[in-house]
Parts: sequence; structure tokens; C-alpha cells
Amino acid sequence: MIIPWQSLSEDALQGIIEDYVTREGSDYGGQEFTLVRKVEQVQAQLQQGRVVIVFDAESESCSILPADELPDPTGRDQSESELDQSEPDRDH
Repeated sequence: MIIPWQSLSEDALQGIIEDYVTREGSDYGGQEFTLVRKVEQVQAQLQQGRVVIVFDAESESCSILPADELPDPTGRDQSESELDQSEPDRDH
């Protein structure tokens, strides 16, 4: 379930983002960033709609995922969605 970041308190949002950026395996390339800078970057991505906060009821935990990697709510896979957006066949 997607949790709108705007619906969270500042403290809750800060905690989710800090948990995310401090997880082992978070990749920030060859550069080192401070915790404050990492949090700022994720906040900006949330505001831009590039990432979303997702709550997993099974594990009772939140994560932050790229918006373009979310499953299609219609249940179709990505290739079907891309086919719908392509130009129709022209047999004339």
C-alpha cells in the first residue's frame, strides 16, 4: 500500500527516510554523502513523485521505492502496458 508522504508527521517521515538511507546496501555511487544530504535527496524525490513510501502489511514495515518500479494496479505486466501505448498497426 502506498502511503502519501504528506499524510505523515515530520518525525515519522524523517524516521522512515533515515531508516531507508542508512540500510546496508544503499548505493550512492562513488561519492560519500552525509546523512542530512541523503535525507534531503530522498525528500526531494518524494516531492517530485520519483519515489513513494510503501507499507508492507506482511512484514509490517515501510520502504521507499522508485515510482516507476511499482506494480501496475491493473494487474497487467509492464510489457502489456507498453503495448497499449505504442502506435496502432496500420494495415492500409
